[in-house]
Amino acid sequence: MNNKYLTIYNEIAQQIEQQIFEPGSLLPSENELKDRYDTSRETIRKALNLLSQNGFIQKVRGKGSIVIDRSKFDFPVSGLVSFKELAQKMDGKAKTIVNELSIEKPDGYIKKQLNLSGNDEVWKIVRTREIGGDKIILDKDFLVQQHVPTITKEICEDSIYNYIENDLNLSISFAKKEIIVEEPTEEDRELLDLEGFHNIVIIKNYVYLDDASLFQYTESRHRPDKFRFVDFARRNV
Repeated sequence: MNNKYLTIYNEIAQQIEQQIFEPGSLLPSENELKDRYDTSRETIRKALNLLSQNGFIQKVRGKGSIVIDRSKFDFPVSGLVSFKELAQKMDGKAKTIVNELSIEKPDGYIKKQLNLSGNDEVWKIVRTREIGGDKIILDKDFLVQQHVPTITKEICEDSIYNYIENDLNLSISFAKKEIIVEEPTEEDRELLDLEGFHNIVIIKNYVYLDDASLFQYTESRHRPDKFRFVDFARRNV
């Protein structure tokens, strides 16, 4: 029957929803599923591909099909929200680890992102975000030192935006955002719990003050199974 793969897909999807197959566990192998459903390997692969496309499983090279935790965190694409503000909605499950805090002459790439001249310096801040015991976000921030003269590790562990707005009395106005998907870097693999995932979702933020000064460039690098990137749109007619 041509749609047998849909029957298999629906049955396995229901078992995942009911946590018969728990998040993080492996589905039976293609051979085991082939025998269980008395069908061809091609039919099983079509069912698994559909499960992957609809966010039920992640195929990981050398492991098989891992069941994805469907309780993802909503991450707003539009709007300027700090991680601390998001974390307050996560019942204290979130933690920030400061991996690096330094002031430096930016390389050519960062100069280009921030439209800097040869004499400008930037704060480089690398932070790992841990949620529910898993390190699943790597934030790399570059702040123009002219606008942010000083900053401490304690501030970076708490909230940079709170410090900028309430201590430095600067007004953060708007941001331009770009979303891309790339293979993880060695740094990603070192600082995140990637669990075999071979893609990273990156949100690039270009953040401006109310005088239209570009003061921050951020790369927020996310493990793909833990987030829904959400937005709200209204059609103007």
